[in-house]
Amino acid sequence: MTTSFSAEQLAAAEAVDVVVVGAGAVGLAVARALAQAGREVLVLERETAIGTGVSSRNSEVIHAGLYYEPRSLKARLCVRGKELLYAFCESHGVAHRRCGKLVVATDAAQLDALKNIEARAQANGVPVEWLSGAQARALEPALSAQAALLSPSTGIVDSHGLMLALQGDLEAAGGAVALASWLVRGEVGGDGTVLEVVADGAPMWLKARTVVNAAGLFACPVARAIRGLDPRHVPTERYAKGSYFSLAGKAPFSRLVYPAPQDAWLGVHLTLDLGGQAKFGPDLEWLPAGQDPLAIDYTVDARRADGFYGEVRRYWPALADGALQPSYSGVRPKLYGPGQPAPDFRIDGPEQHGVPGLVNLFGIESPGLTSALAIGEHVARLLQVA
Repeated sequence: MTTSFSAEQLAAAEAVDVVVVGAGAVGLAVARALAQAGREVLVLERETAIGTGVSSRNSEVIHAGLYYEPRSLKARLCVRGKELLYAFCESHGVAHRRCGKLVVATDAAQLDALKNIEARAQANGVPVEWLSGAQARALEPALSAQAALLSPSTGIVDSHGLMLALQGDLEAAGGAVALASWLVRGEVGGDGTVLEVVADGAPMWLKARTVVNAAGLFACPVARAIRGLDPRHVPTERYAKGSYFSLAGKAPFSRLVYPAPQDAWLGVHLTLDLGGQAKFGPDLEWLPAGQDPLAIDYTVDARRADGFYGEVRRYWPALADGALQPSYSGVRPKLYGPGQPAPDFRIDGPEQHGVPGLVNLFGIESPGLTSALAIGEHVARLLQVA
């Protein structure tokens, strides 16, 4: 294969051991794991700060592992990641709280869904407790429910504090983050991958022994930019926007509240931040196929609150008119479209695509934040790092 890089570009390429593309929670956790295993790691981040993408636009929930197919990557990495995340937060002083969560059935038709979650939780080794409606109301008097599952190991975390701590560990182990730097293209060779990068507006070339694509919304475009990776190993991406609304005033809940899930969507749930402020969301708005991730509009349409009131009042009938205020939105990288079942995480290493030293992380949406440290372990194993 004739190289697409000129002789001058190849000669200018600086040798690096590992390049991680993306400085969100998952990219930083992967980079940290590799750096602590003795690898020289450089993280490329398109924005001028870490964690401004998917990692900064979510519910900041530490998920327990209730919903995911037993033995799937999502189930295994969420359960392991939760364990690692709580320990990391304790050891690094990252603000968090193990507040617990109630998953509620508001009518008899949802009881089977609740029973299915209970069975999955048990299969995944996640503690849950079945509560009658009266028992649930004893914990949360404002709640309306026929039954509920109590998940005591669900919590909340300061995602920005988490990412700063991950970056600190990475740098302490000799790694570095290059901000305002993004991958333009790459080409697989016999002894590494040559990368063209724009850094602070200027082109530069790197030759990396290992490349980890943890680019979130950009993961599929980044993978397609690497010549030598068979296009059949790059899925078609879709994006789903979720808007959040905050509550004016204090919420009468001390735990998170989720409705029994519908298909692949967990419904409009109530979460709390570390200051006790309640927020509701996300809803689900599929963006058009072929959406440019750079052109996503994150504005929250205040009219979308109309659909929130009915959903929330199923489990909190006392929600007052006009109590919801537009807050923020996030976009999830999906590997499926409307009406299709949600697939597992895709963490494709050389065994899947045949390219030495390359790992692509596709469709890392929820519970990606919870799973981040476990994903770091998993990628290190894929790359045969002890």
